[in-house]
Formats: sequence, C-alpha cells, structure tokens
Amino acid sequence: MNIYDVLIMITFVLGYFLITIEHKTKINKTSVALMMAIVCWMIQFANQIYTREHNLSYFQEHLSSISQVVFFLLGALTIVEVISAHKGFTLISDCIKIRNKRKLLWFIGFITFFLSAVLDNLTTTIIMVTLLRRMLPEGNDRLLLGGAVVIAANAGGAWTPIGDVTTTMLWIGGQVSTLNIMKILIVPSIFCGLASFFCISFYLKGEFILSSEEDSEEREPFSRTVFWLGLACLIFVPFFKVITGLPPFMGIIFGLAFLWLFTDIVHSKYEDRHHLLVPQIMTKIDVSGVLFFLGILLCVDALSTAGMLNDLAAWMDRVIGNSHVIAVAIGLASAVVDNVPLVAAAIGMYDLSQYPVDSHFWNLVAYCAGTGGSILIIGSAAGVAFMGLEKVDFFWYFKRVGVPAAVGYFVGIGVYQLMV
Repeated sequence: MNIYDVLIMITFVLGYFLITIEHKTKINKTSVALMMAIVCWMIQFANQIYTREHNLSYFQEHLSSISQVVFFLLGALTIVEVISAHKGFTLISDCIKIRNKRKLLWFIGFITFFLSAVLDNLTTTIIMVTLLRRMLPEGNDRLLLGGAVVIAANAGGAWTPIGDVTTTMLWIGGQVSTLNIMKILIVPSIFCGLASFFCISFYLKGEFILSSEEDSEEREPFSRTVFWLGLACLIFVPFFKVITGLPPFMGIIFGLAFLWLFTDIVHSKYEDRHHLLVPQIMTKIDVSGVLFFLGILLCVDALSTAGMLNDLAAWMDRVIGNSHVIAVAIGLASAVVDNVPLVAAAIGMYDLSQYPVDSHFWNLVAYCAGTGGSILIIGSAAGVAFMGLEKVDFFWYFKRVGVPAAVGYFVGIGVYQLMV
C-alpha cells in the first residue's frame, strides 16, 4: 500500500465518519458523499503506478455500471411518485384495516418479503416506504416499520436471482442456478426476517391513529388505473430483461415512458390536472438521495480500482482460510461498503474449479451479501433509499434496526448451517 492508497483510505474513513454524524454537524450527507467520491478519484488518477488510460478505462467501466443503477432508481422513484400523486396507494391502505402496531409490522414484512423476491429489494423498499408515509403519521414507529421494510426487502431479495443485485451477479456468472438458490436460501431468509421482526416488535406497542385529513382524502382521476399500470410497469422489469436481453434500467425507463404517455393522454387537456403530469411530479423527487447513492458507489469503486478490495479479499483468504467464515465476513463488510464490489472480488478470487456451481460457499455468499447490508443503513440500496425518503439518522437506525438485523443475519446463517 503506497501513499496514494493511504490517502484514499483516509478520505473514505473521514467522509464515512462525517456521514454518520450528519445529525450533529448539520452537513448534508450528499455533499459529503459527492466530495468524498471526487477526492478519492482525484487521488487515484494522481497515482503514478497506474497509467491515465488504466484509470480512465476503469472509471468509465464503473460509471457505466453506476449510471444504470442511478437511472433505474430515478425511473422507479418517478413511477412510485406518479402513483402517489394520483393517490393510488390509498387502494392498498384502504384494504389494510390493521391498526395494531405489532400486527401491522408482521403484515408489512410478509408483503415486502415476497414482493422483493418478484421485483427487487430497491424498488420494493421505495414502494413500501412510500405506502407507509401515506398511511401513518410521522414518528419513530413509522421509521421502525420502514427499517423493517429494509430488512424484509433484503432478506426477500437474497433467495431469488432477480431479487438482489449480488444474487443476480452470481446467477449471471454461473456460480448459482435458479431453482437451487431458491430452494436453499428461502428458509434461511425467512428465519432472518422472523428473528429480526421479533426483536423489532418489542419497540412497538398500541395502535396507530390516522389523522382525519388522510381518512377524508379523495382520489385523483384515473387513480385506480395509474396504480395498476405503475405496479405492472415495475413487475414487468425482470421479464423485460429476459425477453430483450437489455439491462433492467431500460425496462424501468420503458415503464416510465408508457406511464408518462398514458398520463399525458388522459390529463393534458384539463387545466386542473397539470399537477398529475410527469414533469410536475418529477419536481417532488428527492434528487439528493439519488446523488448520495451516486457518491457512495463512486467512492467504493475508487477503492476497488486502487485494488484495496481485492487486497482485502486476498488477506481474508490468507488469514481466515475457512470459506464459510469468509462468506460471513463478506456479509458483515457489506454493511460498511457496497456489497457489489465485495461479491465481484469474491468471484474474481475463487473460480468454479475451486468452488463449483451451487456449492455451499456461493450459496452462503449470496445470503450473507444480500442480508448483511441491512445492519447499517448505508449498507444496501434499500437502506440508502429508506434514508433518502425518510431522512433517517444513522445511529438511530443502527440502535433500533441494525441490532435486530444483525440478530436475524446470524440466525439465518445458523439455519443454513443446520440445513447443509
């Protein structure tokens, strides 16, 4: 490790620390994440060990991957906001008559877990957190349910090839097969969610009291149609990928374009419905949350380009040795840094001759990388989306949600070990 690597590491640690104490410094985490990312890449480009062409090539490669995630996030956020503007989520909230906080926790968790297996954990989190914001008054109890959504979305996404980006990476890379990963990981993932929710339930008592304003809220024109069209656009994304071979962000943009076209046709000729048009709705999207996500991913990719993540993986292989312990450590590390480069490093370290398709190592990596990110709020795309939507404090999340998430994480690992 040379001086440039040390400077990148210092920048990352300092920036990460400032993000965690945002509530004290009042410095927006997005500005810190973006500045941290730019400084890390400036240092990386100044490193004379690597040529400019080498750095530029890796930067463009990472930017291509990150841009897909950012466009996907923007598209999903816009579709959800269109549904919200039409008050489409009242269709669900009207059907949910549960007011008991603990019962609602388990009900929301059940829906989120299986919805994220069909969609993906990021889109599911956006939908469910937005729904909670429409249904419930502000406060810690709503944030607890939002944190539970993050846990359930990550656990539900871990056991299917399309539910979490890391499982998708292993699936595309040939490390796991579709039916096997679903059969092996569904039970550990369920127990992960059950254990976490059991812990969170101790924080929830009594019932929610909805405001009279929300109870009397009227739906907008075409509310029901926009809700079902928007939901269909989100569900169609994995099928779009299979049918066309195009990346998922193209599917989400296709869905947005279709919904945009529909709303233009039915609303544009009415003066009193301009607030239901997509350009107006886009002004309500939390762009700072998307930029925060961009900054974090760029920073982590700078660490990856510098070779630090590969060095870390090699060090773990040399010092730890045990493949199962390494998989568990990857999951814990994914709570701090993005799980995508960690899984990519693991794929690069171990080839299929060492660990063949559907080996216990790859199955455990899929579970740990998918669920370990729930322990810290910035450890997963679902957590980052939740932070952006609800402005959740880092340490509050760790205390109230991160600890139950860690309990569920290790319970799921225990169940997996008993099964194999």
